[in-house]
Amino acid sequence: MNKLQSIRGMHDVLPERSALWQWLENELRSIAGRYDFNEIRVPIVENIEVFTRAIGQTTDVVEKEMYAFPDRNEDVLALRPEGTAGVVRSAIQHGLLHTPGLKVWYTGPMFRHERPQKGRQRQFYQFGAEVFGLEQPATDVELILMVEQIWRVLGLRDRVELQINSLGDKADRISYRETLLDYLRPFSGQLDEDSRRRLDRNPLRIFDSKNPETQAIMADAPRLSDHLGFEAQAHFDEVLRMLDMLEVPYRINTGLVRGLDYYCRTVFEWVSGDLGAQGTVCAGGRYDELVEMQGGKATPGIGFAMGIERVVALLEESGKQSHQRPDAYLVSRIDPAWMLSIAEQLRTRIPDLKLAVSLAGGSFKAQFKRADRSGARYAIILGPEEMEQGVVQVKDMRAAENIQHTIELDKLAGWIKDRIGESGNV
Repeated sequence: MNKLQSIRGMHDVLPERSALWQWLENELRSIAGRYDFNEIRVPIVENIEVFTRAIGQTTDVVEKEMYAFPDRNEDVLALRPEGTAGVVRSAIQHGLLHTPGLKVWYTGPMFRHERPQKGRQRQFYQFGAEVFGLEQPATDVELILMVEQIWRVLGLRDRVELQINSLGDKADRISYRETLLDYLRPFSGQLDEDSRRRLDRNPLRIFDSKNPETQAIMADAPRLSDHLGFEAQAHFDEVLRMLDMLEVPYRINTGLVRGLDYYCRTVFEWVSGDLGAQGTVCAGGRYDELVEMQGGKATPGIGFAMGIERVVALLEESGKQSHQRPDAYLVSRIDPAWMLSIAEQLRTRIPDLKLAVSLAGGSFKAQFKRADRSGARYAIILGPEEMEQGVVQVKDMRAAENIQHTIELDKLAGWIKDRIGESGNV
């Protein structure tokens, strides 16, 4: 019988790497809380209209990448390809938008049926944040500052570049569309297949083409940044002014259009040169019309999403490691029930203690080898003689000298608690 395999483009995160994922997720949660964001959890599966309304019928995500299927009631459902649309649906459904200033974050798996490659999978994980009801440029800047804080905490600030642009308002884009089409039509025969398909449906998306010939044509195309209305231009100028004042480095990228239809005004990406073609590690922008598109009252919004796999790859390339090592490893030659009883007492009295127990048994020599391989700082030794005397032996596995302590059993928890910080795990 053949061994079962995971689906192509959907990967397991094994224990040897999951500790780094947990560390990253904990840091992201902590930083979001410091900026007054609260967690929201939305379903992985939504009615397909949640995404087709928001993302746009002519985007690659909807046309080629979304996992969509009819359920038994013949409703068409979809695995979420991104997080913002579901968060907006939830906020409208539960009446969360009545008071301006809702700030939420989310994390979890997203799904897109695309060609798996480095930094791009069919099941991938994102951390995202959204702000609703605030149209002030300062809102854009605070969100950017939050991501800047993330990079600094993770030690990655010098490995990413902030690129920023403005997509203007709806009227700006409608006017600019005709200007762009006038430029592109003479080149229609030279564009790649996807770009020819987008030409009359969504010409701004041609800026996203990775085809070298199309990129060369787009290099001389008129830019939306030259066709912004007064209000959109003033908004963008104020965002840049504050970023300059706060000494946040950035590069204006007039070809940055983002891949989803709901964006307007400020858009941004953090790009790394260390990840090859999939260099974008975090991206987002304003979506002031999205809530109305989803059936709610007109409400401004802005958010970002960060690719967890790509951030983990950057952390690993920068040498970051996070090992889920136990603080102590209990080895014994006594009745397993007594051993487990003592282990539970320690876990109860020291909630932060990471304690491994030698359930496989065997000789003390074999157990000490397993304790050493685990990376634990201390080995707690329980033999028949120790049990008779009401003591344990504790060996410092990481000391240069062979140091072993005899501790009374009822004082063991206090002894370990006083020293647990030395293990480097807490």
